[in-house]
Amino acid sequence: MNADEFEALVVEELDRLPDDMVDGLDNVIFVVEDRPEDGSLDLLGLYDGLALTERGGYGTGELPDRIIVYREPHLEQCETLDDLRQEVHTTLVHEIAHFYGIDDARLHELGWA
Repeated sequence: MNADEFEALVVEELDRLPDDMVDGLDNVIFVVEDRPEDGSLDLLGLYDGLALTERGGYGTGELPDRIIVYREPHLEQCETLDDLRQEVHTTLVHEIAHFYGIDDARLHELGWA
């Protein structure tokens, strides 16, 4: 799957997320990249920002937080289009949860890590 097709799939999965999950996202952009900077295929996504639970006087001129979805690791781990859609969905939920201050331990308890 090429980069444009993967990005379209990510947008479709983002649009399918519940409104109450995405409505609270403030000053966040979603980015699709081929691989993490270290070139590994182990990391599917990354939240690059400061969680809501850690913010003080936020909202005046800060650069947006980023949620990055990595294309090649997803393609490496998924055999079918349905698998890919499910994994992208899980990655989006996982990274959005980090925005809200939910850590990996809690995500494991919830089945999202």
